Amino acid sequence: MLGDGAELALLDVREEGVFARGHLLFAASLPLSQLELRADALVPRRSTRSVLIDENDGLAARAAERLAHFGYTDVAVLDGGMAAWAAQGYPVYSGVNVPSKAFGEFIEQRYHTPHIDAAELKSRLDAGERIVVLDSRPLPEYRRMSIPGATDCPGAELAYRVHDLVDSPDTLVVVNCAGRTRSIIGAQSLINAGIPNRVMALKNGTMGWHLAGLELAHGAENVAAPPGKAGLAKAKRAAARVARRFGVKSIDVDTVRRFAGEMDWRSLYLLDVRSPEEFEAGHLACTVNAPGGQLVQATDAYVGTRNARILLIDDHGVRATLTASWLIQMGWSEVYVVENALRSGPLYTGPAPVSVLGLDAARAQSISAGELQHALDGGQTAVIDIDTSLRYRDGHVPGAWFAVRSRFATDLARLPPVRSLTLTSADGVLARLAAAEAAAATGLPVQVLDGGTRAWRAAGLPLAHGPERLASGTDDVSYKAYDHAAGVEQRMQEYLDWETALVEQIARDGDVRFRTFPA
Repeated sequence: MLGDGAELALLDVREEGVFARGHLLFAASLPLSQLELRADALVPRRSTRSVLIDENDGLAARAAERLAHFGYTDVAVLDGGMAAWAAQGYPVYSGVNVPSKAFGEFIEQRYHTPHIDAAELKSRLDAGERIVVLDSRPLPEYRRMSIPGATDCPGAELAYRVHDLVDSPDTLVVVNCAGRTRSIIGAQSLINAGIPNRVMALKNGTMGWHLAGLELAHGAENVAAPPGKAGLAKAKRAAARVARRFGVKSIDVDTVRRFAGEMDWRSLYLLDVRSPEEFEAGHLACTVNAPGGQLVQATDAYVGTRNARILLIDDHGVRATLTASWLIQMGWSEVYVVENALRSGPLYTGPAPVSVLGLDAARAQSISAGELQHALDGGQTAVIDIDTSLRYRDGHVPGAWFAVRSRFATDLARLPPVRSLTLTSADGVLARLAAAEAAAATGLPVQVLDGGTRAWRAAGLPLAHGPERLASGTDDVSYKAYDHAAGVEQRMQEYLDWETALVEQIARDGDVRFRTFPA
């Protein structure tokens, strides 16, 4: 099925942290506990051929039943789960977003993307050389930690905004991310775009900088501005060069309408690759914001169906073209840039609405933040937080327990005797979906915190912090090296070693279809 060229959604329904310990290369992570929140965007066509994977522990069967309830008609379960796959001698990959990260290593090896290590960059910066450091990550990541003096210019924005950031062809341009992938892809994007400057990737990104004993900046706000008229003209010429080299195809809005009419048998992803700020200022209905750099960095988080059609949208075609060029090299055969898309219909402001399967039918009694505080003071209820363990650690209702929704049947038994339960999640949506399951698992009355933990915080009520009262394990998400409280440097090095080893691992995998193009 992986090699027959037809559409296939390979969905791993274990928790993300379990998935990260070992999975199929082209599996997308769709934890059963988050299924209603993510399935519609990840696999929008209900008749998509889908295969579900678990630990042979019944999760996939539960997920299949739930997907069938929501109208998915072609769903199978991998017999024997991951153990059966591994027993056949088929390759197993650790980590998350592996196809994209392996692709980055492939690109560096095949195109010989130049790099500079942290010590040399620091020495040259201290010597006053003409250097511009561009951080290719989204703004929240950049704010968390960055190279001192770096400018935030995420992924697909690089070839769009760089021309106004570099005032001389003699200036060295260094692109960094947290580790390797976006540094490599970002630097190679500028090289492919043909800018006159010398371009290098910062070897191992901010992790390499930290491991070299150098100080990182925190809370930086130096963001690259959109290009002016001259910069935009240069960016468009660069995009045209990229389109010719990599065979990027453009289509008009009428073709989009034709594709939309074929969505009962061909999956279609409409992805707006502009920045989140631009997307929220005005976007088309039925489009998903997938900033170009992040789409290349984590393709499996946005597109859950192999061999689907992918349509990319922006304002001037530059970012969509650069993004398309990378998806083509990753092996996606039907990728198109939509010309003049944003002029084709009304634009909507704010975040795109999220399609949550089954939310209308989810019935649960709600309680306000103030009412919950009163109930807690009287010992009338226990709070169960089913958000991610990371967000729970960063702030939760005092006295709350952490639990993973898919493990209610076993893990809620660890709670002390209580008279009722109150479920909460980030905004209360997941809690509402899970209320009936919690009641069935415990036999207790269950209510939901209206507006979730966000509403508790907005009410000015206190938060507790740290990994306390864990009814479930914290393998619900994959922790980054810097998410850990101890051993950060060791985990950084382990991550970098893992990333660089991917290129050899995929070389042995017959399912990989990465491509390169002559200059």
